[in-house]
Amino acid sequence: MFDQQTIEDLEFSKIRELLIDYCVEDSAKLAVKSIQPFKEQESVTRELLIVNDLKKIKEEDQAGFPRLEFQELLNELKVLRIKGATLEVNSVVKIYDASILINEMLAFFERREDEFVYLKSEFNSVYFTKEIIEPIEKVFDKRLKIKNDASKLLSEIRQQIKSTQRQVNRNFDRVLKKYQGKGYLGDTNESFLNGRRVLSVVSSYKRTVDGKQFGASKSGHLSYIEPEENAILNADLERLEEEERQEIFRILKALTAEIHQHNHLIKAYQQLLVRIDFIQSKTKLGILLEANLPQFTSESEIDLIDAKHPLLYLNNLKEKKKTLPQSIQMNKFSRMLVISGPNAGGKSITLKTIGLIQLMYQCGLLIPANENSKMGWFHSILSDIGDNQSIENELSTYSYRLKRMNHFLKVTNKRTLLLLDEFGTGSDPELGGALAEVFFETLYNKKSFGVITTHYANIKLKASELRNAVNASMLFDTNSLKPLYKLSIGQPGSSFTFEVAKMNGIPEELISDAKSRLDVNRVKMDELLSELQEEKTNLSQAKMAFQIVEEKSLEAEQIFIDKTKRLNEKLAQNKRIGDENNKYISSGKKMIQFVDKFQVNNRKANKELLQSINKYLAVEKTRLDNANKLEQLKASSGLPKKPKKKKKKLKPAKTIKLGSRVKLKSGGKQIGEVLELDKKVAIVMFGLFKTKVEVEKLFAI
Repeated sequence: MFDQQTIEDLEFSKIRELLIDYCVEDSAKLAVKSIQPFKEQESVTRELLIVNDLKKIKEEDQAGFPRLEFQELLNELKVLRIKGATLEVNSVVKIYDASILINEMLAFFERREDEFVYLKSEFNSVYFTKEIIEPIEKVFDKRLKIKNDASKLLSEIRQQIKSTQRQVNRNFDRVLKKYQGKGYLGDTNESFLNGRRVLSVVSSYKRTVDGKQFGASKSGHLSYIEPEENAILNADLERLEEEERQEIFRILKALTAEIHQHNHLIKAYQQLLVRIDFIQSKTKLGILLEANLPQFTSESEIDLIDAKHPLLYLNNLKEKKKTLPQSIQMNKFSRMLVISGPNAGGKSITLKTIGLIQLMYQCGLLIPANENSKMGWFHSILSDIGDNQSIENELSTYSYRLKRMNHFLKVTNKRTLLLLDEFGTGSDPELGGALAEVFFETLYNKKSFGVITTHYANIKLKASELRNAVNASMLFDTNSLKPLYKLSIGQPGSSFTFEVAKMNGIPEELISDAKSRLDVNRVKMDELLSELQEEKTNLSQAKMAFQIVEEKSLEAEQIFIDKTKRLNEKLAQNKRIGDENNKYISSGKKMIQFVDKFQVNNRKANKELLQSINKYLAVEKTRLDNANKLEQLKASSGLPKKPKKKKKKLKPAKTIKLGSRVKLKSGGKQIGEVLELDKKVAIVMFGLFKTKVEVEKLFAI
């Protein structure tokens, strides 16, 4: 179920308007206007994979993929259905362009056989062919004008037209000079009327100029006259032009008959191009929103990572403002999310972000969130957001909301996602709060999913008691008295009524007076929530600062390791070079000694020297051979390698069970006690604060 009220509440119509702006032709725009959620998740999955394929092509700027520029073929298909009908020149050109475009797309996919398989599957209804293109190219030139040689008769007619036009122009130029010299013509000398050159004659001389008058200027000062010499020639010209039109009509009629043979394929062109136009509009919106293809799950589940409200993101983009992302997780263990916190703190935006992104996903649109986000499936998305009234039925806001709630109570099930903003407001706070609590518990028992914003303390308390409900709060900086627009899961938030009043300039004495009129326990509870939220904010900031320091430390450690490695490599290289140099120096010194002992013209002494050199070389050769043999022996001896150090087996962690004392793995110092335990989720009491935590995030002590 997907009603008009939900469309209005989530402003989905604005998403449609963006899609319409990206469409090329009217048929795709019409398809966008009627866009709605798919009935089956398999269909959504396929649609998103197709859109993502085109997004990849656009972002990677794939060479060879043509721009989607075309004109619809609806009128052309109507003409082709009529026996003996003839296509106009413009219609033939549209069919030609469509065939070229489809062929280019098919050629693109042919070159990338294993890529973009989902988008490629959309082209199964068409095939590569030149049987439409080639007959058209025989008739039309590269400028898509009828060729002179489209037929022998047309060629002859056009030659006669050119010849006649040349004669007309020669006659006209001669007469023009004649009357120009006599001063009979106006400043412009000549004009064009009905495609003919005429003399611009000063009206007082019109009777002295031979020819047929075709009209006069608005002032009557000039008369437009066709020279008598051209009267017969222009008549011939009109006759030839009519013959040209008839011959072109005959050529187009024959061409239409040839194109008609491919009527079925042209119909497939129309359907495919409109479909691709529709897909492209989704792709362009996805690129604009920096949207991604999420992971899919058939369960009713939402796991949004760094999600942004699409309309808020686009608005902030125009104003050059940053949009803070939200991360929200909802599953069967946390299916009712109750968000509290100050007004103007972002509760409604968070609720609308979840609803609109889920709606976009189920309509086959990429979502503005991290690609690791996981999207589940709901059979209905129902909302009650804002100050709605039914003027026709004379209903107040509260009465309208009660009627809507009555509808929800009837149709809600475990595949329903409810979006309830300012839950229970509109009536007496105490009575309305009691009724809201009953509604909340009833919807919970129907196993529905829901995102609820509220200020009611009893709803927050009920959420903390129910096993599969979760409190969350919008963070508020009590020092600057400004909302942080960040969602914190696990505890309810204070409305910061007095802090917000102070921020808006309400005098301190009035705020103190208001506090004195409240029940003491209520004020203490609100102060306690404020303090808890402040501590959580400080802890979150400290954790973030620690993570930054830790990242910098790890980065510095890696830099040190890399530098040490490079230094050791350099030292080893220098040692090898030093050893080689020492060897060469030693050998060089020995050779210098031999050179010094050499005596010119003393054969006996030199003979002894040569023997010493040979002996030295033999010793060195033996030493090198022995060293090489030793290396080879070591390599082939199969000596046992140094045994690898065995990794120490980690002792298994203590099993978490009811009554276990636990800590958070993320680094929390406080020790808690497990009060309730499911397979994956535990309810833990940390001091005075009870919360729901996934078991994998805890360790027993």
